[in-house]
Amino acid sequence: MAEFGTMEDVEELIAQLKKREMKIIMDLVVNHTSDEHPWFKAALAGDKEKQAYYFFRKKPNNWTSFFSGSAWRYFEEIDMYALRLFSSKQMDLNWDNPQVRKEVADIVKFWLEKGIDGFRMDVINYISKNPDLPDGDTVVGELVNFTGMEHYFYGPNLCKYLTELRKEAFDPYNGFSVGETPGIGIQLGKLLTGDYRKIMDLTFSFDHLETPGKVRFDDYRYDLNFYKYYLIENQKSYGNHYWMSLFVDNHDNPRFISKIDPSHRYRDQLAKCINLILLTLRGSPFFYQGQEIGMTNNEFKSMADIRDVESINRYKEFIAAGKSEKEAFDIILAGSRDHSRTPMQWTDQQYGGFSKERPWIAGYQDLMTTNIEYQKNRPDSIYSFTKKLIQFRKDNPVLIYGAIDFQYEKTKDYFVYTRTIGDREFLIEINLSDEKRGRLVRKDNYELLISNIDSPENYMAPYEANIYRKIK
Repeated sequence: MAEFGTMEDVEELIAQLKKREMKIIMDLVVNHTSDEHPWFKAALAGDKEKQAYYFFRKKPNNWTSFFSGSAWRYFEEIDMYALRLFSSKQMDLNWDNPQVRKEVADIVKFWLEKGIDGFRMDVINYISKNPDLPDGDTVVGELVNFTGMEHYFYGPNLCKYLTELRKEAFDPYNGFSVGETPGIGIQLGKLLTGDYRKIMDLTFSFDHLETPGKVRFDDYRYDLNFYKYYLIENQKSYGNHYWMSLFVDNHDNPRFISKIDPSHRYRDQLAKCINLILLTLRGSPFFYQGQEIGMTNNEFKSMADIRDVESINRYKEFIAAGKSEKEAFDIILAGSRDHSRTPMQWTDQQYGGFSKERPWIAGYQDLMTTNIEYQKNRPDSIYSFTKKLIQFRKDNPVLIYGAIDFQYEKTKDYFVYTRTIGDREFLIEINLSDEKRGRLVRKDNYELLISNIDSPENYMAPYEANIYRKIK
């Protein structure tokens, strides 16, 4: 796509990053291709070899799409249906076809040879489908909102195909892989990432992004006590053979801090608190653009501002079901992924200094203080605090490799843990609520190193987060 630049641009980017001892990870989307891809165009033109790259059927099953409606799209040109679990323009590839797997391996090798260091692998756990493509269980479909998911979320050949891809394409270049794996959970995630399994390095699990019983389009306040429970459960389950990805924001979800504190009254404290958690736990922290300056959900005006295919399709369904335009739009505002897709805010100028022209998705949030230019020179800003934390983690390997021990696990709104190697110990103490609370840990032999509060008092302030060092 010429509008995204040239190969020379990419090569220059890679070269400049190498000079700065930085690495670059690309997105690898190989569960599906565009319906405009040459392979799919050839399939519609009658190329039998390319038709075998996809799932074409005379009669569709009852699977539903993640973006509403049937998971099958009819093509009059060949009088057949093709599988598309996502957008009607995203056609699923048939990984049971060895030629498809070779094509994917060639893509990976091409970029790794260019100097790319690894890949984030889009919905990679969906690549292996039950080859019979049977109907999905309707009861299961009602429970998870997507009929047929049990036939592909952890398919029969998933591990086989990913092991093959790693051996043929990743390992020769020491390439890094992190898989986006919705619905996998802890135990299946360990099967995919155990170092002895040689399949993938990390997975992105989304189990922590909604409070149990809630879904993305529910309008509610997220309970950080669940996040605490999730982290403790995962950190205890992941032994030395596994490594955890640590993240809260991504391009498919509303901003995490807005789900916790929709009023944004405590935005700065909360943003610093969440970033401190990510940078003091065991695992690899991932930060999404804008998280380092506290970007929040947007105040979109109407559906005319929305670009997310899922949101648009859901809105149409709500209207068809009899909801008013306001009711339908309010639901969309609660869960649209467009909240996190507005441009990165570099300055306080229009569109955050991202562009002089109106971008594809325009943001509606604070520009005066929520931008890099404003925050980078202020020592008390979210940006400066996060930068300080990153350097502190790099300077103290105990926060990366140290043992982790949780305290007061059952105490509501209170998150306490230590990171230890030998006689070096850090204590992390966090208030998970928007109310003051008492301190329970005795710190007679600890000194405070980092806090997101200017002057910590006897009682912990809302979302207060501290790092202490044990005095020898």
